[in-house]
Amino acid sequence: MIYYVLKYVLLGPLLRLLLRPRVEGLEHVPTQGAAIVAGNHLSFADPLLMAAVLKRRITFLAKAEYFTAPGLRGRLTALILRRTGQISVDRSGRAAGQAALSEGQAVLAQGELLAIYPEGTRSPDGRLYKGKVGVAVMALAGRVPVIPCAMVGTYQIWDRARVRPRHPPVTIRFGEPLDFSRFAGTAHQETVLRAVTDEITYAILRLSGQEYVDLYAADVKAAQAPGRRRS
Repeated sequence: MIYYVLKYVLLGPLLRLLLRPRVEGLEHVPTQGAAIVAGNHLSFADPLLMAAVLKRRITFLAKAEYFTAPGLRGRLTALILRRTGQISVDRSGRAAGQAALSEGQAVLAQGELLAIYPEGTRSPDGRLYKGKVGVAVMALAGRVPVIPCAMVGTYQIWDRARVRPRHPPVTIRFGEPLDFSRFAGTAHQETVLRAVTDEITYAILRLSGQEYVDLYAADVKAAQAPGRRRS
């Protein structure tokens, strides 16, 4: 219930009014049946905008820190995430994230939409970073299509140097479904998982027009963290 209140009454209308996003390729998102929507991640607003423009309900994989953040804002965020059925992802390692993958597969098994950000975290500089193979694991295990999605302009909405957000032109592009049925039965092969992930990442890149960086965004953020010694 709270998901639809936010989508149709509170956040959804507000975001559409303030940002007036242009939506392209919405016809590529199936009207029924399971599918993964895989997108770039530039801003905190990305999942809110995606949910606002899609005609169907979609479930997101969200980092575990959002579910445990302190303070009033943190508790409110965690409450909303839980009440809207979003999935907590422990990013400390592949084994730790297996529970989230299992929950995501359960969503797909129910014929629903699941949103994944292959980069695993927000881009630190607006460029597109190397994807993690979890998206490939879920696509192959669930035997579902992957819909690439690109957010354009959301990186400029807010930066740390500004108190108030900007209202830049925002475009949300959905690409044609990617079919990986040719890889059936090979979900355990690392080379296949990497190939599928790279194909998804390239599809996002074509839609977004971003510069690509063949590094994991999380590693780049860690290297830039204050106090880290440089060799």
